[in-house]
Amino acid sequence: MKLSSLTSAGFLAGAAAVAGISAAAALQRDPRPAALLIRGVFAGAGRVPVKKVLPHIPRFTVTGHRNLQYLASEGKPSLDLFLPDVPARKPLPVVMWIHGGAWISGSKDDVAPYLKLLAGYGYAVLGVGYSISPEAVYPTAVKELNAALGFIRERADRYGLDPDRIVLAGDSAGAQLAAQLALVITNPEYARDTGVIPAAGPGQLRGIVLNCGVFDLDSVARMAGPVGWGLRKALWAYTGSRNWAATPAADHMCIPKHVDHRFPPTYISSGNGDNLTLEQSIPLADRLEDLGVPVRRRFWPKDYQPKLGHEYQFQLHRPEAMESLHSTVAFLADVTGVSALPGRAPEKVISLGRDLHKDLASTKRRLAA
Repeated sequence: MKLSSLTSAGFLAGAAAVAGISAAAALQRDPRPAALLIRGVFAGAGRVPVKKVLPHIPRFTVTGHRNLQYLASEGKPSLDLFLPDVPARKPLPVVMWIHGGAWISGSKDDVAPYLKLLAGYGYAVLGVGYSISPEAVYPTAVKELNAALGFIRERADRYGLDPDRIVLAGDSAGAQLAAQLALVITNPEYARDTGVIPAAGPGQLRGIVLNCGVFDLDSVARMAGPVGWGLRKALWAYTGSRNWAATPAADHMCIPKHVDHRFPPTYISSGNGDNLTLEQSIPLADRLEDLGVPVRRRFWPKDYQPKLGHEYQFQLHRPEAMESLHSTVAFLADVTGVSALPGRAPEKVISLGRDLHKDLASTKRRLAA
């Protein structure tokens, strides 16, 4: 049985004790051992289950441009761009998705199957890689993500994109990063404090999609249990300070402290079995509504069964995840003014790059089933 990435990471607190006194002492002196241990647990845990996604995808053709070097340097993070093969529909609204991983792990490859699925509904979808910790510290990731947005907007004509219809999106820590980038775009004071010149204007940011996010770092500092332990170790690595909660970075990352009425229309969702829902997603939704920001919620009652855990939205064999997907697509249609495409005849999924043969083989197996 696979555990959610946050739940898995939490067990490392116990693992440190089992490893012995010297290992536990090392975890107290330096964030890197814990960060690398958590990264190892996360590896694969957050991946979208392709075999479970395929039976539920609409029938579409998608073209993928993989590993575009938005930082103009080999070895640096890159981005993927997935486009629906509908020439008459261009220019396409852009959805920029930021993967999760507690700021210390994860990859754009983890969410690529889900992003192809979104692209099939008629949107240009970006999967953006960014530098993770402990190799890089705050605010490197935010600056890189802003650069990625600028890169793709500058190439809008080349790919048939609409640079004035942007939706940011993210899951887990990627949701926090997406919210920060939205603040950079909509709040000049926040952008100045971050040291970022926004790559888009407020009128070009049409909305934001936030799934299972970490937003309130004051709450994380008080969070009990293994999940709180794991997040605090990750934030030590990400901020570069053991006393991370007292750093300007932590204050700056705390989304509820900085949002105002200028924040974009928001879709926000999280599972009832996710440790972050009650302390993170729901309070942020309440805060945004109090500010007059249009908010579309997708939550479940506490006693709902089965319990929906962290990153439930990727488990598309579950009806609740499909419901979240449909709600997300409806939100995209509303904020961009571009309706989603209906299902079409089955065709091969085309992806230019290293995953071409894998995608074609998977599609052939699906069509033969």
